[in-house]
Amino acid sequence: MQEFDPTDPNPTGTDSVAAMEHVRALLTHIGEDPTREGLLETPKRVVAAFEEYFSGYNEDPREHLEKTFEEVEGYDEMVLVSDIDVHSHCEHHMAPFVGKAHVAYIPDGRVVGLSKLARVVDVYARRLQVQEKLTMQIAQVIEEVLQPKGVAVIIQCRHFCMCHRGVRKPYAWTTTSKLSGAFRNNPSSRLELFKLISMDKG
Repeated sequence: MQEFDPTDPNPTGTDSVAAMEHVRALLTHIGEDPTREGLLETPKRVVAAFEEYFSGYNEDPREHLEKTFEEVEGYDEMVLVSDIDVHSHCEHHMAPFVGKAHVAYIPDGRVVGLSKLARVVDVYARRLQVQEKLTMQIAQVIEEVLQPKGVAVIIQCRHFCMCHRGVRKPYAWTTTSKLSGAFRNNPSSRLELFKLISMDKG
C-alpha cells in the first residue's frame, strides 16, 4: 500500500485517490453534496484519519516485547499496568469502542518495559476488532514472547454501535478477560489481581 501523506493538499497515490472516491460516494449515499464547500476536504481528512485509526496493521506487536531485562533482583511477583486507554473500532459497524485495559503478568526471570505493554494494547486496538478477540490477542502475544508464569488481560469498554444505534444503551459497559497460568490456576494470584485493580478505582 502506498503511504498516504495527510499534509499533501493533492495526494496522487492510487490507493489514496481511490479511497477518497469511496468517501465521496458515501457522502452522496447519505444525501450530502460532496462538492459543497464544507465537504471538499472531507474525503482527504477521512482517509488521513483512517490511516491513524488503523495504523496497527503496519506494526508487529512482538517487536515491542523483544527487549527484556533480567537484572531485577529475581523479581517474580505480579506486574500490573492498569487503566490503559483503549480506542478501537468494531469490525461489524466500524463504530468506535473506548475504555480501559488492565494487563498483568508474573515474570519468569525477565521483565519488559512497562510502556511496552501499553504499546501492545495500542497495536491491536488500532485495527478493526471485536473486544473478545482484542483481549485474546493481547494475552497471547505476551504469553508467546515473554513466556511468563501467568498472564491476565481485562478490558472494559463502551461500544458506540450499542450506545448510539440499535438498542441505544449509552451506559452499558462490556467486560472481557483472559487469564492464563498462575492467574487461572492459583486463586490467590487471581484474588490479588482483582484487589489491585479495585484499588486503582479508588
